Amino acid sequence: MTVCRDVGDLVARIPDGAKLAVPPDYGGVAVTATLALVEAGRRGLHLVCLPSSGLQADMLIAAGCVDTIETAAVTLGEAGLPPAFGRAAKAGTLRILDATCPALHAGFRAAEAGVPFQAVRGIIGSDLLRHRPDWRIVDNPFPEAPEDRRIVVVPAIRPDVALFHAPRADRDGNVWVGRRRELVTLAHAARATLVTVEEIVDTDLLAEEATAAGVLPALYVTAVARAPGGARPLGLQDLYDPEPAVVADWARAVAVGDLPAGLAAVRGRQAA
Repeated sequence: MTVCRDVGDLVARIPDGAKLAVPPDYGGVAVTATLALVEAGRRGLHLVCLPSSGLQADMLIAAGCVDTIETAAVTLGEAGLPPAFGRAAKAGTLRILDATCPALHAGFRAAEAGVPFQAVRGIIGSDLLRHRPDWRIVDNPFPEAPEDRRIVVVPAIRPDVALFHAPRADRDGNVWVGRRRELVTLAHAARATLVTVEEIVDTDLLAEEATAAGVLPALYVTAVARAPGGARPLGLQDLYDPEPAVVADWARAVAVGDLPAGLAAVRGRQAA
């Protein structure tokens, strides 16, 4: 595990064309690192969300960083449809791999367990299977009822890099994620895990039995960088609340094609 000198050093580890896994807007989004990716001019990313995204996806799409997105949803919540995503979807300039939350979790869990696929219910009969040839209907070897004889399997999702923001890490690279267990799944599934944190502490986060269960061990962490306020204007656990007004400022600016103003709105909260 490496402690990076800054966020730019951290995101330099994400190459063009990487399959990049990210959490939902409520789950610890590395906004500072996303701005750094935009500034670095990264291209050709395959963004895979566990299970959805919003501001982060729209920022990367608006900046031309993303060729493919795999997600159950892209939404800005009360601010509506992300404008860059909506524009790219209508223009056909973005490859969209539509999914469901259970299917994405199943794919990540398969990679986490080191198996090639995992079964998932509830998709047979939907239009999704027409658009996802990588999802297969197979015989269920353990049917519980006659209508249960066929089941869908989805392939393991093995990202090149998982990227997220967390409250703290220690000098050994252990990262406190608390109850955000999807971050653990991301790290287990990915080939490399990059984390920005509010602070780096000198104490061993695994030392206390009462708190150790909320820690992602350093074994699954490739590098960390300190970035106070690194999830703003999105929230972070109990440390700070999301700021929907800033997300709305982003949406208004990008809706009229003013990417610099949208980025300035996000950067303004980073500096606060």
